[in-house]
Amino acid sequence: MLQVLFDDLPVKQTFYLEPTMRVAKHFIDTVIPLEIWDCPGNVTVDTLGASLADFSTIVFVIDIRDLYQHPVSKLVEFIVATCQINPDIHFEVFVHKAERLQEDDKIENFRQIHERVMDRLVDESPEFEQFPLNFHLTSIYDHSLREAFSRVLHKLIDSLPYLEELLNVFCSNTASPKAFLFDTSSKIHVATDTSPVDQATHNLCCDYLSMLNSFGPLYKSNSNDPRTSRVSPTPAPTPPPTATTSTPISSTTPAGTPPLSSSSSPVPPSKPHFYPSAATSLSPSRPGTTLTYHLVTPHLALLALLPTTVYDMRRGLVEWNVVWFREGVREIWESGLRGVLES
Repeated sequence: MLQVLFDDLPVKQTFYLEPTMRVAKHFIDTVIPLEIWDCPGNVTVDTLGASLADFSTIVFVIDIRDLYQHPVSKLVEFIVATCQINPDIHFEVFVHKAERLQEDDKIENFRQIHERVMDRLVDESPEFEQFPLNFHLTSIYDHSLREAFSRVLHKLIDSLPYLEELLNVFCSNTASPKAFLFDTSSKIHVATDTSPVDQATHNLCCDYLSMLNSFGPLYKSNSNDPRTSRVSPTPAPTPPPTATTSTPISSTTPAGTPPLSSSSSPVPPSKPHFYPSAATSLSPSRPGTTLTYHLVTPHLALLALLPTTVYDMRRGLVEWNVVWFREGVREIWESGLRGVLES
């Protein structure tokens, strides 16, 4: 699952992966730094090697064909132990490998797993009857796994309400029925506007982003060429802090080079940032819908559905709102970085 999500591993190559035999730690640099512990199926609370108070979210994966008591009992054991140590932890259940069953069998097995887990929790204590346990039907053969992991990630992003408000303003100003802020590498949507998420629209955005990622390395921006670059009319936003460590700026000069005074050293012109964009029409008829892509930071992209008439006739207004959206995202991440440094 992790290799498909974050390493872009082709699905067919997952057959050659070795099963997880011990706890493996993965440090993933996405919209926020993540430390993910990949645990084998036989791990227990005692053999985990760390206190449950150190975790913010637990994702429990159950095979959709596994309706026996062992995985359900292990899940209930983790929930009971977690509530005693860290009651504020988020608990998510991925009912995985949904592609192996027909649609009717898939829904029935999902329902049975959900009922058995909740019944076992109520048997432990009536207090667990209202326990906030979220179930997700996932598969690596479609985008359901990315959708489920996006919902998990949303609970960990402190600035999510501000990002959603930015997307709401963008949709209102451009007549967009739906907009997403995607992490370009993992294709996990970081935020979306407050309108309901349509599965077909989400899948369409993921496929379009995958296509752009496939063709992106074939092209190169001419903005780095001093003969073709132009001065940017607006200051380029600073990319958000996505790395877990910061690189200090050194004031020393290279070895053997005397320091230059500020009065005699010319300031080199800053290279303009390149923010590519793309669009595709989803319907040949008029009025239709256009799917647009705008890079917001080196790691985040705005994907939005727009009426084709709006995109064709008022493209300047759309681009103007994208610029302000990009500035808003930059300010949110800079304020978040200042809060981390001050704390």
